[in-house]
Amino acid sequence: MAKKSTGLICSMCGSPDRPDNPVVQVFDGLNLCTDCIKFIEDARDSQLKKNKKKSGASEEVKWGEVPKPKEIKEFLDQYIIGQDEAKKYLSVAVYNHYKRVNQESGADDVDIEKSNIILVGPTGTGKTLLAKTIARLLDVPFAIVDATVLTEAGYVGEDIESLLTRLLQNCDYDVEKAERGIVFIDEIDKIARKSDNPSITRDVSGEGVQQGLLKLLEGSTVLVPPNGGRKHPEQKMIAVDTKNILFICGGAFDGIERKIASRLNTHVVGYGHDGGEMKKQRENLMRYVMPQDLKSFGLIPEIIGRLPILTSLEPLDKSALRRILTEPKNAIVRQYKKLFLLDGVKLEFTDEALDLIVSKAIEYKLGARGLRSIVETIMVDAMYEVPSEPIETFTVTADYVQDKLEKAHFEKTRIDSK
Repeated sequence: MAKKSTGLICSMCGSPDRPDNPVVQVFDGLNLCTDCIKFIEDARDSQLKKNKKKSGASEEVKWGEVPKPKEIKEFLDQYIIGQDEAKKYLSVAVYNHYKRVNQESGADDVDIEKSNIILVGPTGTGKTLLAKTIARLLDVPFAIVDATVLTEAGYVGEDIESLLTRLLQNCDYDVEKAERGIVFIDEIDKIARKSDNPSITRDVSGEGVQQGLLKLLEGSTVLVPPNGGRKHPEQKMIAVDTKNILFICGGAFDGIERKIASRLNTHVVGYGHDGGEMKKQRENLMRYVMPQDLKSFGLIPEIIGRLPILTSLEPLDKSALRRILTEPKNAIVRQYKKLFLLDGVKLEFTDEALDLIVSKAIEYKLGARGLRSIVETIMVDAMYEVPSEPIETFTVTADYVQDKLEKAHFEKTRIDSK
């Protein structure tokens, strides 16, 4: 039975009420047909998209706005202590990458290839911080992904394409903006080939992942699951072109020093060599890292070729760790001083206390990341008690540091070894 007409006429287009285009009364005096309602919704969505672009939500890094390499390094110096060589390599690589992205297409026959970066260095030396600080300066989408969770498609774990899901999420699924972002792949050394010998079983979390990363690093259109592939298999994929996404890979490559030492033949035999200099070189063999060392470690030649910029980070010595505690804009000590200041208390650290904290970080080989855990252990009692006490100043001394570390069993290893 046909639906009886209501007799309403659309106030916008004058169309009468009919089954294929019903008219509804929005409120007294305003009637709209289905077609006009859809037109209004489409116009609203289009205007919202324009407003989003005007507000800069989808604004891309323009060539004239990209800082020069020296300016990039100066910005990095405000947040990261030392690592001048790595900062220089990174600054030049990022500058050239965005020059390449913003070049006029078709201007000539020269096609500038993408310069992805690989950072090699011990844990806690600032690999992740370097990448995060670069992204903050350029104001581009940035995502940190962990290579250890990746496996070949079809196996338990994350698919390779899912590492772009985080990048899309960080820019509210604005594909155009995501295609000019930066992805930091951490723990790249954990997907090294497990063995040089061929095997009848598949290396699904090692060489298999490396093979899958090739197309992302080089640049291709990838179908990305917006909510993660395993949990929502029914979702509609988003096509992302990785041609202009800068990939920065980082890894500790624990044990690669033996590969480097073997290549350099650092075991000197005989008289007349400078033993102190040789010892210093052996302690920082990372600075001599070459692509062939990465190959010996277990990275396949194809992936090494797609990471043309290789630089190392130096182990942090006592003076560098001391500066990290106090000098950067977001230095650990400054953070705690601000926390106490919000309670109206002035926090002070004596030089002896800072020196002791640094000594413990070196003793436990925790790097810069370990400084935070040590300071947190020291300060937890003070942060618990001070807000309730009527004091204006709180001073952390070396004795206070030693006492808190012993109570927290930080000294257990040293005591047991006696």
